[in-house]
Amino acid sequence: MDTPSQTKKLFDAVLFREIWKAMKVTFKHMFHRPMTFEYPREKRTIPDAHRGALGLLCYDDGRERCVGCDLCEAACPSRCIKVISEEDKSMPLQRYATEFYIDITKCVFCGYCVEACPVNALAMTKMYEYSTPDKRTLLFDKRRLYEIGEQHIEDAKKYLYAHNQEEDDDESRAYRYHFPQPVGKAEVSDS
Repeated sequence: MDTPSQTKKLFDAVLFREIWKAMKVTFKHMFHRPMTFEYPREKRTIPDAHRGALGLLCYDDGRERCVGCDLCEAACPSRCIKVISEEDKSMPLQRYATEFYIDITKCVFCGYCVEACPVNALAMTKMYEYSTPDKRTLLFDKRRLYEIGEQHIEDAKKYLYAHNQEEDDDESRAYRYHFPQPVGKAEVSDS
């Protein structure tokens, strides 16, 4: 070895230069604002496009939006959605979901079911706190999904707006709340 490199190594060892470099990084980060949250007390601000728990939505007049088309079940990659539908006896050619189940333990929160829904009956909410000691309570039925949708209606609508599923204006409101059109008796005009 050459003499200048040995001298430099000896000089660095005597002055503990590596320790001073490490301390420089430590002191630099010591005066930064803390990045952690104290979770139960401090809640994180969640963006509108967040994919949390699923919720079923109703029309403005309280009727169910879900038409029982089973497209959400077909689009689900993890097969966690089960929809059982029947035809409405009072209105021909119109269906509704008699039973609707989502197993949240299997859900991958991809949002495909929301995109597949033609009437925007499903929406993701910002709800992420649903831990429980009993896994069976994470099988959400139709009643529970409507409760979640009702509690988090604003978040669900913001999710639909963020993903361009619905627009927040009067023109789009005119058509989106009446799909499919009810099939009734055609009025015969006397001419």
